[in-house]
Amino acid sequence: MKDICVLGSTGSIGTQTLDIAAAYPDSLRVEAMSCGRNTELFREQLRRFKPRLAAAALEEDALELSREFPDIQFYSGIDGISRMARESESSIVVNSLLGMIGIRPTYEALLAGKDIAFANKETLVAAGEIIMSAVKEKGAAFLPVDSEHSAIFQCLQGAAGNPVRKLILTASGGPFRGYSQGQLESVSPAQALRHPNWSMGAKITIDSATMMNKGLEIIEASWLFGIPAEDIEVVVHPQSAVHSAVEFMDGAVIAQIGSPDMKIPIAYALSYPKRLPEAGRPFSFTELGSMTFEKPDHETFRCLALAYEAIARGGSCPAVMNAANEAAVAAFLSERIGFTDIPRIVESCMDADPCEAADSIDAILEKERLTRERAERIIEEAGR
Repeated sequence: MKDICVLGSTGSIGTQTLDIAAAYPDSLRVEAMSCGRNTELFREQLRRFKPRLAAAALEEDALELSREFPDIQFYSGIDGISRMARESESSIVVNSLLGMIGIRPTYEALLAGKDIAFANKETLVAAGEIIMSAVKEKGAAFLPVDSEHSAIFQCLQGAAGNPVRKLILTASGGPFRGYSQGQLESVSPAQALRHPNWSMGAKITIDSATMMNKGLEIIEASWLFGIPAEDIEVVVHPQSAVHSAVEFMDGAVIAQIGSPDMKIPIAYALSYPKRLPEAGRPFSFTELGSMTFEKPDHETFRCLALAYEAIARGGSCPAVMNAANEAAVAAFLSERIGFTDIPRIVESCMDADPCEAADSIDAILEKERLTRERAERIIEEAGR
């Protein structure tokens, strides 16, 4: 029996994690969980899983829930969520929080010696050096949940110490694959949210449409696997069957193939090194029929190039890029800016920042705050 802590239990990854826990009650038990603002769904989850600890983003929500569930100990705010992650009796923390708020709970849980199953990209994008140093110091397992990084992780299980030539991250291309820059100027949030293959939250779906999602994954993969960004290639693969691949020094390529079902990488992270039977949808080569691969359009989808630039500049530049992107995506979803303004705002924030070293979580979060303020000024000017 493995006790788990689920941060962000009401989101897409969180709900699927709980589905897996419910399907394997003899292997997984939910010991702690947290939510953002979706307290109605959280109530249902609390009744079903009866965790020992729980946390809500807002103090008033935590107080109200504590009256309804007196047998559960409640925490609130980012400090409370971090404390819950640190003090829970869970052996693994699933971090599916959205945004920079996921960094501190990850770090706190690592310092407490817990394994991490992470779907929070910002953890490594903004604080990769600090987080991976803590992983090494504590000897913790740091298991990827994103389908692409899970695929690479799985491919490397059979590496037997052989050196890697490059990592190959596959991308669906999103809803605007093949679009020109001119066509992108007029796309709406509703159009951008129609992902062809995956069902995800709004922010990550927009990141997929701009291909910033793949840019974030390049930075994540570089930290997670110790591979320079220049040795990480992005390939557009519209069918989303090959989730990513590894090329070894002899030219052999090992790829992980499967249905576009997030329950497979989630289950693998939770049960590693074992696999849970029938965790996700089975895959059929004959039903798929064919697979195609293309080079990404770096000129039209500028976010990919910005990610390579951010990790090359180093220091706090990836954190600046990420914070600016979060602000720009939120502004696009609220129709304050256009789709093609997103990479422009990100680039402007990167160019305006010295991107000096940030050697603590507090320094990174302060850099995020300053970047968001700068991005907001740019957004306001764009709207005039």
